[in-house]
Amino acid sequence: MSGGDPAPDGSHGPHVLVDDVDRPELADDDRHHLERVRRVRRGDPITVGDGAGRWRPCLMDSRPEPAGEVREVTRPTPELAVGFALLKGGRPELVVQKLTELGIDRIVPFTSSRSVVRWEPDRAARNTERLRRVAREAVMQCRRAWLPEVEPVAAFTELATRPGVALADLSGDLSSLRTPFVLIGPEGGWAPEERALDLPRVRVSDAVLRAETAAIATGVLLGVRRAQPR
Repeated sequence: MSGGDPAPDGSHGPHVLVDDVDRPELADDDRHHLERVRRVRRGDPITVGDGAGRWRPCLMDSRPEPAGEVREVTRPTPELAVGFALLKGGRPELVVQKLTELGIDRIVPFTSSRSVVRWEPDRAARNTERLRRVAREAVMQCRRAWLPEVEPVAAFTELATRPGVALADLSGDLSSLRTPFVLIGPEGGWAPEERALDLPRVRVSDAVLRAETAAIATGVLLGVRRAQPR
């Protein structure tokens, strides 16, 4: 096994997540997607990964046949996190999908004083599982070696106490890795009591962005900052 290898690229065929790359087995839904949607046939190359930095090339079969050594990808540092106030409709899924593609490590939906959308406990549990499925599908599509952590819905007051957290706000400085956890407020903006907290503020854009756009733009900026030599 080698450290620091890049994630598998498209030359290896489709990428799919499994529980164990040493003894890979496909979930029924993943097998159906490979065979019916991607038209993968027996003997075609694929890659399998565990979402925790390990992957290997395989050949498609009833059980994927290992065709190369297990490779390990070092987890990037520092950890990047984006929290976003709950959004209407399918926009939470869009945000999670794009943040996953952009390499964000931790994604946290939350409620704040001016949140219009609030999920009751049963619905929150179902929606969290749905968002985790979206992240899993996005990892396979973009071939990430690491699956992001999608947390259950949190309260703003809890997130405000975490290390490295900052509020996205037009009055702030441009985002940097000094604040690798950025919170995106609701469409109505931050409430006075939230602004009164002694938290750093970061500017994502000079324009007023829709909440989902701000979350995705934050993911881009944080990812670019981390990719720069330090």
